Amino acid sequence: MSYCTEIQSIFKSLGLALPPVNAQGFEVNSPVDGRLLAKVTAHTEAEISAELSRSHQASLAWRKVPAPKRGELVRVFGELVRQHKEPLGQLISHETGKILQEGWGEVQEVVDICEFAVGLSRQLYGLSIASERPDHKLLETWHPLGVVGIISAFNFPMAVFAWNAALALVCGNTLVWKPSEKAPLSAMALTGLLLKAAEQSGMALDGLMCLLQGNSAVGKAMVESPHIKLVSATGSTAMGRQVAMSCATTFKKSLLELGGNNAAIVCPSANLELVTRGVVFSAAGTAGQRCTTLRRLIVHRSVYQQLISALHKVFEKLPVGNPLTTGTLVGPLIDQNAFNNMQASLEEAQKLGGKVHFGNRCDVGGPNAYYVRPAIVEFETQVGPMLRETFAPILYVVPYDNFDDAIAMNNAASHALSSSVFTQDLREAEIFTSSIGSDCGIANVNIGTSGAEIGGAFGGEKETGGGRESGSDAWKAYMRRATNTVNYGSSLPLAQGIQFDV
Repeated sequence: MSYCTEIQSIFKSLGLALPPVNAQGFEVNSPVDGRLLAKVTAHTEAEISAELSRSHQASLAWRKVPAPKRGELVRVFGELVRQHKEPLGQLISHETGKILQEGWGEVQEVVDICEFAVGLSRQLYGLSIASERPDHKLLETWHPLGVVGIISAFNFPMAVFAWNAALALVCGNTLVWKPSEKAPLSAMALTGLLLKAAEQSGMALDGLMCLLQGNSAVGKAMVESPHIKLVSATGSTAMGRQVAMSCATTFKKSLLELGGNNAAIVCPSANLELVTRGVVFSAAGTAGQRCTTLRRLIVHRSVYQQLISALHKVFEKLPVGNPLTTGTLVGPLIDQNAFNNMQASLEEAQKLGGKVHFGNRCDVGGPNAYYVRPAIVEFETQVGPMLRETFAPILYVVPYDNFDDAIAMNNAASHALSSSVFTQDLREAEIFTSSIGSDCGIANVNIGTSGAEIGGAFGGEKETGGGRESGSDAWKAYMRRATNTVNYGSSLPLAQGIQFDV
């Protein structure tokens, strides 16, 4: 059988048909218990080429559709997702190991960004600029790029696509999506609902949305295709570096959302109960498999022992188990490789003198599932593995004495995605969020590093890639800018007062 019973049931509830699978299909195993969920057919080189060409042809028609009309498609899509929030969240849990609350939360992100994009479809505004020449008008206008290619990671198999897709669609672009091989079923479900929305809104267009399944060869073909005008890639820094270099050879636009090695500073005045709650969610949520996961905790020496004691008690009792079971807060790691990387980092930390608490494998889910108790590792100074992202629930804790030193430690990582400070001191909060404070794309006060809202632009600096998705003016990445000069007079004065009379 190509698809297990649960997957068949979920797709039936969505009103979607599962595609047939040939002998070349790749296996999708659930991190919940290691069992086979499905076999999914990978696209061939010829099929990839045909899909890219089809999407290009569709873009020539889609860009002519008025933006508010394009927004109507996104509105219908968002409503379909809202109606099927429960089974979609369950699918995420089966496929990625997220607990149900986080799965449903991710589906809500899809709904939220659709609502944002619908409003945006009537606000794709340019500028009217004062011209130095009489009887002239200077304008700035925005136009669709064409085809937007989306490469997404396993840990947010629906939200990251939606962040890009909702904005790209209202901006007049068609879509080509390569999901992670570890989460192809979530992509199939969301694609099916988007195509259904296109039919229901009367905007079914052949090539509007193309889903490409397969390994890195698919991503390579997308990056190299002249049809794709923007590649939005979410994943590791190593992957992003390859994408950026390949795009640079043809001056193709890239939008990169890569790794994070996020820190939080805990000041003497901090509300430690608030800190504990914020730290636990940020460090242990999604089993540490978020780009915004809290990985470094920089604590003032005066409150260090009190906070460590509180965290130790919570981590010791965190409910680790089946993510589909009510009450579970920590599900499994995605696979054995993730588990091995975590254990290697903990062993390295111990050799370097770190005090390792927890991090052990839990007897849950059988031999092919990898559940761990989130780890706390204490260091006296910031060293070694602390400055390297391990995509697992390891919280490194280090003391500080001087606030400037704490900020320097925060900024010492090669990534610069998310950061936070816990303080009741207005001066410390203002410094942290100023130009001399955190160098990250996200700088929070009295909340953790994870859990961003869609209203703000999401992304980071340095080895995080510099991209921005979701809210604010992130829509501009999916359009091209044009400056227009209109002469409505009968003479031809030149700029800068140049005289060139013939």
